[in-house]
Amino acid sequence: MTTVQGLLDGQFTIGIEEEFQIVDAETRELRSYVSQILEEGRQSAILRERVRPEMHQSVVETGTGICRDINQARDEICELRGSLKTLAEKGGMRIVAAGTHPFSDWKKQEITDGERYKGIVEDLQDVARANLIFGLHVHVGIKDKEVAMALTNQVRYFLPHILAISTSSPFWLGRPSGLKSIRTEIFKRFPRTGIPGHFDSYGKFQRFVDTLVKTGCIDNAKKIWWDVRPHPFFDTVEVRVCDMTTRVDDTLAIAALIQALMGKLYLLYRRNWAFREYSRELIEENKWRAVRYGIDGQLIDFGKQEQVPVRHLVGELLDFVEEAAVIFHSQAALERIRGILKEGTSADRQLAVFAKTGSYQAVVDELIVQSSLGL
Repeated sequence: MTTVQGLLDGQFTIGIEEEFQIVDAETRELRSYVSQILEEGRQSAILRERVRPEMHQSVVETGTGICRDINQARDEICELRGSLKTLAEKGGMRIVAAGTHPFSDWKKQEITDGERYKGIVEDLQDVARANLIFGLHVHVGIKDKEVAMALTNQVRYFLPHILAISTSSPFWLGRPSGLKSIRTEIFKRFPRTGIPGHFDSYGKFQRFVDTLVKTGCIDNAKKIWWDVRPHPFFDTVEVRVCDMTTRVDDTLAIAALIQALMGKLYLLYRRNWAFREYSRELIEENKWRAVRYGIDGQLIDFGKQEQVPVRHLVGELLDFVEEAAVIFHSQAALERIRGILKEGTSADRQLAVFAKTGSYQAVVDELIVQSSLGL
């Protein structure tokens, strides 16, 4: 029998990385301003080690420390967003949380100095330069690499469900894309992205990585950008499928869902049970549906071989993880998921603003307000 203490013993901690847009307060366009924020951030006890550049200078990333529970994560996320907002406003900028900017053009954005970014651009050329997107990454602490690999295999099935409730990128280059997550399709142009295949063991995954390194495909495993991966340097499983969520409460709800899902899968694993696994190809079918329709669509229940509304399946998912949510004391955070299902995602709100105003600037205005809610 798995004990609660066994589940909580230094594992299933949370780490959250958020990628933000730096927007000019007057024009509402993306601005290359990350160097100034980093310089100011070095003077801040809150931001000093937790704010980082990304490939484009109009992008800034924050990362929490290792959080023991969702309440600590909330404190850190609010502190980070609040401090970042203050620094940006000092320079006449604003901070926006969404998967893409509604109208800014990637061709006008500057690339951040640094060997890593230069190397990626040299390798991928315009595929890298055009990758002006923003994501949410959630780490869940798991010490045993074999357990991490087993849970990575199993959690793949649920990634479309998680993506659907995070969708926040309906616009691209001043056009409605027709998708709820155009960010996902833009990122798909990178190699080594999407739903990963199944690995029978961590050793087989490591041999795969070693082959890519030996043959010059990559220089380290961080250039494997799958939607979920055992992290190459930390004792975590990292879920990377999400659009950048606009509201703080949505970030925390999705992080709590990912933590509870990994915890539930672990409980099954310890009881010698397992969630049934499906092929990468089938899961990709559901992922496309999440990209296209978000929570308004239907996903395939492969067990029943039927299409089922996303809202119903996410409700079932919340029931599925309840046992772990009770252990993690995250039920309150997870209630926000039901709010998303009822009210819509950030993508839905952006589309509603644009339908009402016909203005991309108005969409950015709304995103600025929503990105600061709850701080």
